[in-house]
Amino acid sequence: MSKRDYYEVLGVAKTATEAEMKSAFRKLAMQYHPDRNPGDHEAEVKFKEINEAYQTLSDAQKRAAYDRFGHAAFANGGAGGPGFGNDFSDFMSDIFENFFGETRGRGGRSTSGRERGADMRYNLEISLDEAFHGKTAELKIPTSITCEVCAGSGAKAGSKPKACPTCGGAGRVRATQGFFSIERTCPNCHGRGEIIDDPCPNCGGAGRVTRERTLSVNIPAGVEDGTRIRLAGEGEAGLRGGPPGDLYIFLSLKPHPFYQRDGADLFCRVPISMVTAALGGEFHVPTLSGTDALVKVPEGTQSGKQFRLRGKGMPVLRSRDVGDLYIQVVVETPQKLSKRQRELLTEFEQECSKENNPESSGFFTRVREFFDGLSGST
Repeated sequence: MSKRDYYEVLGVAKTATEAEMKSAFRKLAMQYHPDRNPGDHEAEVKFKEINEAYQTLSDAQKRAAYDRFGHAAFANGGAGGPGFGNDFSDFMSDIFENFFGETRGRGGRSTSGRERGADMRYNLEISLDEAFHGKTAELKIPTSITCEVCAGSGAKAGSKPKACPTCGGAGRVRATQGFFSIERTCPNCHGRGEIIDDPCPNCGGAGRVTRERTLSVNIPAGVEDGTRIRLAGEGEAGLRGGPPGDLYIFLSLKPHPFYQRDGADLFCRVPISMVTAALGGEFHVPTLSGTDALVKVPEGTQSGKQFRLRGKGMPVLRSRDVGDLYIQVVVETPQKLSKRQRELLTEFEQECSKENNPESSGFFTRVREFFDGLSGST
């Protein structure tokens, strides 16, 4: 009896993508699975045919050979022949999960019963100054640690866990489901492979207890908001002597009253008097390094002018580079003037010319010309 075309078996076109073939295979495998069709020989034959077709077409090299030579490409075992590969195992795991509620090798539990501890998260808020200099932080963290009494075994002193009689210490039991033989987690020891008849009174058989630990954490200079620090093995202790998880410290920065940060650069706004802006002058700005930076204001400085101080910003994490400090000046308008101050400003205004205020004079001249042009065109 000649074999049917593999594309026809799966019900897909020859141009079908890998995802389309997977979807078609999953649907057909579920439909014709022997456990869903007990005693149906025809369904069993179709199931084998579907698997053979998919194993060929899901492999790029086998598919290319099949497209060129057809079934003859695999005659006498050519090209390795179709068989039960990894993809088929993955799909069967999915099918078993639908049928039996679990898959092989899943559950995250070691057959020895020693489970890895959970990872932990700790949120730590630091100041911008601490991010600039770096610091060593002392953290008090409540977490599970290995029980000191039973050394993590979970058994009372003088006793020890014994192999599970149901699974023989394997943690899994084999069961036959129609056409296939599958493994399930042992219902007696829940996959641990061992049971404790006499549990440790200190930890109740878990092999771990909750305690508050003090950890010293080095925070390097230049960390940014959202930086994550991983401390391997400092998470929750594993169950019954299993390896511990990891501790992840997430950093957040407190707002600074003077500086705003953008990467390695710092920004700030400094108010200056109208006289300083007009005549020129200078002022000092404190930096995070602990020194003062001198800023010279040239004559005629306008509000919003930005000055750049190189190398006065934040250090770059794990680098020798340093960002810059940008200072924006804001010209402050005098308030609550005395009579004499008003007289002086009035006299100053009368003495001013277009050269003294080129931007405002030019603006109003352009506005006037614009509206004059509109009235002239009507």
